Amino acid sequence: MSGLNAEQRGDLAEQMLPTAAHLAVLVHGDGGPEDVADVLAGLDETQKNALIVVLAGLVDPEQPVGKALGWLDFNEHGSLTVPSWSEARSVRDLAPEPADELDDDFVDQVAVTKFVRGFRVELTDTDFLAAVQACAALGMTLADVDALRRWPAKTAENWVNRLRKRYQRAGRVFPDLGLAKPRAFTEEEVIHIRERSQAGASDVEVGMSYGVTRETIRSIVTGKRYAGFGGPIRQARSEKSLKASREHMCGHGDESQAAQHGSWRRGVLIPQQRDEIRRRTADGEGVKELALEYQVSTQTIRDHAA
Repeated sequence: MSGLNAEQRGDLAEQMLPTAAHLAVLVHGDGGPEDVADVLAGLDETQKNALIVVLAGLVDPEQPVGKALGWLDFNEHGSLTVPSWSEARSVRDLAPEPADELDDDFVDQVAVTKFVRGFRVELTDTDFLAAVQACAALGMTLADVDALRRWPAKTAENWVNRLRKRYQRAGRVFPDLGLAKPRAFTEEEVIHIRERSQAGASDVEVGMSYGVTRETIRSIVTGKRYAGFGGPIRQARSEKSLKASREHMCGHGDESQAAQHGSWRRGVLIPQQRDEIRRRTADGEGVKELALEYQVSTQTIRDHAA
């Protein structure tokens, strides 16, 4: 696949997804070795390489090995072929560890500051640990870091865990990141938080009263945390309502707030304003006075005058 550009590799991987799904159902009981061989025989080397990538992408590296492979159970000789269902190690734990050495101790403080502020920035492993320390000092958890960076869940946690293992293998002391365990809430507190949210209190306001971040409050009021506890759950806004909100606040339609409140900065008037100007100039009102009132140039008023 090295001879393909990024778009071609993506297209090929998408094309191989049905084949990967076919192999998965064959291996999980719908076929045998001959069926698998028939599928592979129809693929060239490039397609096989893409298939391997797609199959790897279908595996959750965080799930326990026993769950991932326990279905294989025993071979035809009655011997256990894989770890038992009680095997608690994850698939990731079985992957070979990288041989690269740890970064030096230099920290790019500018990059760390940008990271904490939410800017897109490239970090070394050392920079990342320093950034996590800075986030923790602000009361953030690793889940909050994921939310800040718009990363998939547990991205920061997995990065930290990988670095912790590398430090252990290198015989180095892993730095204290200052991370505190997420605050636990009683059911009474959860209900109170959800009722306050329903009554109109903001996530920031409620979070400050409990000494936690707004992300923590949001996860509670939306039912992501403490799903089994009582209290009113905030419903997620639909895509339709979000789109309507965006168009109203910052769209380019004549009825949007951006058009109504920001048009004068661009010297543009909405249709209702243009109609008013035609009527008022026809009634004899002065151009300069109208320009001052509508906060546009006198030439703009003349362009729309009766």
